[in-house]
Amino acid sequence: MDEEIRNFKTYLLVEKKYSSNTIEAYTRDLKKFYAFTKLEASQITEKDIHDYLKYLKQEGIQERSVSRVISCLKSFYKFLLIDKVVTRNPMENIEIPKLKKSLPHALSEEEVNALLEVPLVDHFSYRNKAMLELLYASGLRVSELVSLTLQDIDLENASLRVMGKGSKERIVPMGEYACYFVRLYLEEHRIFLIKKEYNDYLFLNNHGKKLTRQGFFKIIKERAREAGIKKELSPHTLRHSFATHLLNHGADLRSIQELLGHSDISTTQIYTHVSNEHLKENYKKFHPHGE
Repeated sequence: MDEEIRNFKTYLLVEKKYSSNTIEAYTRDLKKFYAFTKLEASQITEKDIHDYLKYLKQEGIQERSVSRVISCLKSFYKFLLIDKVVTRNPMENIEIPKLKKSLPHALSEEEVNALLEVPLVDHFSYRNKAMLELLYASGLRVSELVSLTLQDIDLENASLRVMGKGSKERIVPMGEYACYFVRLYLEEHRIFLIKKEYNDYLFLNNHGKKLTRQGFFKIIKERAREAGIKKELSPHTLRHSFATHLLNHGADLRSIQELLGHSDISTTQIYTHVSNEHLKENYKKFHPHGE
């Protein structure tokens, strides 16, 4: 079982070029699946799959996570067939449920300004200011932000080199504010976060190592609390806000697609719905007969 999972991870990385986050999630899903069935891959039947999916729903696992488990098992059994570990595919008749596309939550421009008003009191606050300004200015995924290295930053041209999903590289503009605070952090504060072991990640934690997504999540949640923002925040909130505000100010969808690193414009089109909701709110609020 361990060997099958190891080989599958290599297949996902080398052949499918999946991100490390997806590979980690699939690995966890498979280990939990094996722990539940207590069977070898070749012994598992379609009934075993249905029993496991029923168990997940009884445990209150969210529909999106169940959908990912099904995707994982489908990919896994396709791989096992290719590798001739199994001769039949118990996932063949299992459908991936269609998930409702929920509109991403974006902050208003006033809320973003409040969030970015970080009190600059120490080296960590300058780091946090640089991170938040950069995230809002560039629309990066949080995983992309924390993976930035010193070599990815071009302060002269105010741009970033970003390695996105599927190892696709893109160049993203930084913006004047972000460029100023990243430069300030680099020149005057980052050196004080370095510990014994040197590394070239741009943003370091209090141990001098690469800041994690979880670490950033704690930072943004705490900052939102300080700024008096009551909305639910996720690590993606500033990315959603970046796209929504660009659209509201007249940017075209293709440009936003390029900046976000979406391979399919249909993914970007969800922001037109957010923008439409914003228009409806303004109409109701300001038109004499809007209510």
